[in-house]
Amino acid sequence: MRIRNFLPMNRMEMEAIGWDELDFLLITGDAYVDHPSFGIAIIARILEKSGFHVGILAQPDWKSLQEFRLMGKPRLACLITGGNIDSMVNHYTAAKKKRHKDAYSPGGKSGLRPDRTTVVYSNRVREALPGVPVIIGGIEASLRRFAHYDYWSNEVRRSILLDSQADLLVFGMGEKSIVEVAERLNNGEKIDQITDVRGTMVPLSGNIVPQDTLVLPTFNDVVSDKRKYAEAFWVQYNQQDPFRGKPMYQSHGRKGVLQNQPSLPLTQAEMDAVYALPFMGTYHPSYENQGGVPAIEEVEFSLTSVRGCYGSCSFCALTFHQGRIVQGRSAESILREAEQMTWKSRFKGYIHDVGGPTANFRRPACKAQLTRGACSHRQCLFPEPCDKLENDHEEYLDLLRRLRGLPKVKKVFVRSGIRYDAVLADRNSRFVRELCEHHVSGQLKVAPEHVSDEVLRRMGKPGKAVYEKFVKLFHAANEELGKKQYLVPYLMSSHPGSTIKEAVELAEYVRDMGVNPEQVQDFIPTPGTLSTCMYYTGLDPHTMEPVYIPRSLHEKAMQRALIQYRNPKNYRLVLEALHLAHREDLIGFGSKCLIRPQKSFRAELQEESKQGKGRPRRSGMKSKGSMNKPSNRISDPRSPEKSSKGAPSKVGRFVDTRSKETKIDGVHRPNVHKTEKRRK
Repeated sequence: MRIRNFLPMNRMEMEAIGWDELDFLLITGDAYVDHPSFGIAIIARILEKSGFHVGILAQPDWKSLQEFRLMGKPRLACLITGGNIDSMVNHYTAAKKKRHKDAYSPGGKSGLRPDRTTVVYSNRVREALPGVPVIIGGIEASLRRFAHYDYWSNEVRRSILLDSQADLLVFGMGEKSIVEVAERLNNGEKIDQITDVRGTMVPLSGNIVPQDTLVLPTFNDVVSDKRKYAEAFWVQYNQQDPFRGKPMYQSHGRKGVLQNQPSLPLTQAEMDAVYALPFMGTYHPSYENQGGVPAIEEVEFSLTSVRGCYGSCSFCALTFHQGRIVQGRSAESILREAEQMTWKSRFKGYIHDVGGPTANFRRPACKAQLTRGACSHRQCLFPEPCDKLENDHEEYLDLLRRLRGLPKVKKVFVRSGIRYDAVLADRNSRFVRELCEHHVSGQLKVAPEHVSDEVLRRMGKPGKAVYEKFVKLFHAANEELGKKQYLVPYLMSSHPGSTIKEAVELAEYVRDMGVNPEQVQDFIPTPGTLSTCMYYTGLDPHTMEPVYIPRSLHEKAMQRALIQYRNPKNYRLVLEALHLAHREDLIGFGSKCLIRPQKSFRAELQEESKQGKGRPRRSGMKSKGSMNKPSNRISDPRSPEKSSKGAPSKVGRFVDTRSKETKIDGVHRPNVHKTEKRRK
């Protein structure tokens, strides 16, 4: 048996273990990190366990065909993924500006993968390795598998299966699907004969489709008619259940795409087997001199306990990728991994997280989901928790107790999103008190997202009153324990349904909460979400009601600025927004005002300019939050401030001192580093 090690990344490493040929070449847009939070690592180890020789080609130079030939032609197929995040989300902000860092690349360097990574890699493989079957997968392929709206090009694009010229697409998590495909290829079946595997999509020529297949509006239909697009999306959205979902076909002219039924959820034993695979738990040592791979930092000492989510937030892609049926690992499997974690030299006694898309979901919403699937006519938590919801936190609490009882473990934190409406629905649990006593590191992140009932309804999130009830429960628990701990609310601007009026309402709530959020999630229409369908069509696909959409980048900037109204750089945007909303009552010197009148603001700028090096006078803006008082300085929003030596100063920079977390816009991805984690 081969000693546990990384899978080969080049010809030299292949020869060192006695391989002269690969069965599968796995090509990824991420750096190679052999950790189960990275999809490519799971697929590689699953195939290795099945007896196949697997090599990893990470972030190849897509401009060089030779890069794709370095490890030779694989015997069975090339498997291609864009990485843990959709490449366009990885590269661009909501304002369509280029990001300067890539947490999934060595040293956080950007530019090591192309835009639309899956398409580019796949087409290069066609040139470099002719005749080799090409299979695409991962979140980029999964969410773009049908005709889809692309925010960055502002157009409806074809299925990624056709644009990439791949032979087969694996959607969802893919463990069962890829093993079945691999075995059939190994048994001599041609790739174009493998058309019926669950969890896969295949290209079809002509219009002859299997029996019981739902035929969607064509590509031409959804491009020319937004109502047809919404209708097609709603069918797709409701057929992602593995038990009741039907195959679907969409014509793209000469060719079409056929999606088979989704893969069945993994059993607990199957989940345990996945996480028992011989992962190295970190990045390949070749990246050490480049500063490592930043994405490992949050997940290296975190434990994935579940996948899937029945929260069904409209802006989240989990319904399309992991599904609504929660699949959990056994406590024994998690404890084994935690114990192995404590043996590492880098382990300092702290387990950073125990969770998944939502930390406090440990099993399906009800037993019926394991035989009949998730209900098509209603959600489990929205608009109110279902009366059949089996919502008991005791098993999760017991797991946390056992983890914090392990030798060498000082503290076990819960940093995945907490679905607070599920906590409130569990009337018998003392979950919040025990969470505050043992598992909060001074701050707990929750995601109310908004406060407007209209916007929350479009988001599929509970109303403001539910969040406020949880806030009271959290503060009461901390008061009982004699602790000073704080909630960090994640907020989203510019979601469908949010006019300037709703954005002002959110700004007022931020004022009353006494928080000063430095980071705000500006809604990005990412492929595969219900919110993106609303954004493109202006319709709610469930009801076909018209929905207001903040489309222009300027309006999006105003809505975001309102949440961060204390930042002087946002003054002009906030002023414009308040005038547009006819809320001039919020401009003044009163305690309820968001900003001061323009003349007063200019006077303060002039006063500060006169003071030079001296300590500027107080701006007069006060925060009720004891842990996040805003800066005492005012800066001119028109130009960056300079210190007397010419270096940029921190004047005017407002920091939410309760949150040292970072977040990346876009798809919050399955079982991965916090920048990709789904917001609940």
